[in-house]
Amino acid sequence: MNNRERNQRIAQETVEILNSGSYHIGKDTVHIQPELQQAVAGTVLYKPDGVPVEEMRKVEAPHPTVLEVTNETTLHAAQRLLQAGAPKVAALNFASARNPGGGFLKGSMAQEESLAMSSGLYACISPLRAMYDHNTKVRTGLYSDYMSYAPDVPVFRNDTRSLLPKPHLCSFISAPAVNAKIVREREPHNRGRIDAVMKQRIEKILTVASLHGHTHLVLGAYGCGVFENRATSVAGYFRELLLQDERFCGRFQQVTFAILDRSPAKDMVRAFQQSLRS
Repeated sequence: MNNRERNQRIAQETVEILNSGSYHIGKDTVHIQPELQQAVAGTVLYKPDGVPVEEMRKVEAPHPTVLEVTNETTLHAAQRLLQAGAPKVAALNFASARNPGGGFLKGSMAQEESLAMSSGLYACISPLRAMYDHNTKVRTGLYSDYMSYAPDVPVFRNDTRSLLPKPHLCSFISAPAVNAKIVREREPHNRGRIDAVMKQRIEKILTVASLHGHTHLVLGAYGCGVFENRATSVAGYFRELLLQDERFCGRFQQVTFAILDRSPAKDMVRAFQQSLRS
């Protein structure tokens, strides 16, 4: 069995867990149905013009915001923060614009697929057809500012895809990044919009996190993989908004940029570390 086939098998098992609301570890049955139902019921779909960025005001009682860049997965970072006592952790899902869960049912494995395979996220976002249908129709790699928020989603696998004896809860903001590679190659009329659209989308992501009361975030190298957004640019947008914009400066206690970088030089991790410090 190759990796793709193994991933497909695990994805199918995940779907069965979501449908049944439980799973087995040895002789024990672990139930997630109440938490999953609550997460699905509480999921909010934000239309492109539905995130009230204009209502954000200067933070009156700011926190000293800690930014960290770590070489780990989103799942590992979220669990680590929760185990350290962080309340209300929200993680950014680098969402596919057109397919809920990306290609996880077909055995693909990137950041969103990892989240969909390991949690109840797929059950929360798969009904949100308006977002995916819209992004399919617009026919641009800029996609749109459609995004969703899923609260307290049960996470029941670890990074090795093993089932957890005790699930934990993490909220997810799902938003597609600009596919800068496609825009540069096929949409010359949109090339000059990449930076502004990415910054605006990040602004809306932070607004959604704030609206739902989150103080601890797990972000990452958003759109900097196959979509080829420049790491220094994306890190710069985050830095400007989190540390210089009065609407967000001091709003979050800790922001972790979880970047799984297996390259020898760790170029992506270094780029974010340097850009967030400068």
